[in-house]
Amino acid sequence: MMRSLWTAATGMKAQQTSLDTISNNLANINTTGYRRETTEFQSLLYQTIQEKTNDTNGVTKPIGAQVGLGVKVSAISTSYVDNGELIDSDGDFDFGIHGRGFFMVEMPDGSTAYTRNGHFIMAIGSNGLNLTTADGYSILDTNGNPITFNADIDTSKLYFDNYGNINYIGADGNPVPMNLSIGMAQFNNPSGLDKIGDSYLAESVASGAARIEGIDAALKRSIVKHGCLEHSTVQAVDEMVDMIVTQRAYEMNSKAIQASDEMLQQANNLRG
Repeated sequence: MMRSLWTAATGMKAQQTSLDTISNNLANINTTGYRRETTEFQSLLYQTIQEKTNDTNGVTKPIGAQVGLGVKVSAISTSYVDNGELIDSDGDFDFGIHGRGFFMVEMPDGSTAYTRNGHFIMAIGSNGLNLTTADGYSILDTNGNPITFNADIDTSKLYFDNYGNINYIGADGNPVPMNLSIGMAQFNNPSGLDKIGDSYLAESVASGAARIEGIDAALKRSIVKHGCLEHSTVQAVDEMVDMIVTQRAYEMNSKAIQASDEMLQQANNLRG
């Protein structure tokens, strides 16, 4: 019966992690560019109670007897297959992504982070105007350089096409290419990216090296919609259903522990 206690305890621990994941999804339901996370489970080792044997007539039994020893959380995966809904925004420099790309951001330590959050602002810097995140981190172009403009530029005349190319509306009203594009990166395994907080992701061994759109000819380029933001992929109804299922599974495992405890108590109270 001690086996059942430990097995049910692993179930409670795994379901608690699942509830933590669901809670994080619900907390980020309005976070721009957030992708829903899912808890993945995996069974633990099995204990063999009886090997394959013969019955009284010498016939080999088709199966033995193995008892599972519980469950563990194998991974908390993030799906980047589905895109979030693009919602119109009032921000002058808001961008939504439709595709597999990520915006490239220069972090304070000089490293490059990646994000789906396209809420950008035009900040005043020492070299002119810089396109940055709300945290003040520079947005990088296709070549990995911060996107900057002259201090006297009229930002209302900047024009962004659906691939992040930046143009300037000339005197004749036609867009003039500036040979500048918002950098977009893709990964062979985006689920392997490290989450470093504040909607930023970091390259890892699991994700593979960043592949730059517009440079890597094998990539299908993402659509970058100006004046939009990507909504999270969290669906409140789905999360509430998963929460109820998780709660019921947690309760059933706790009931198993109570039943095992009562059986142990009865065994201890036996008199010879």
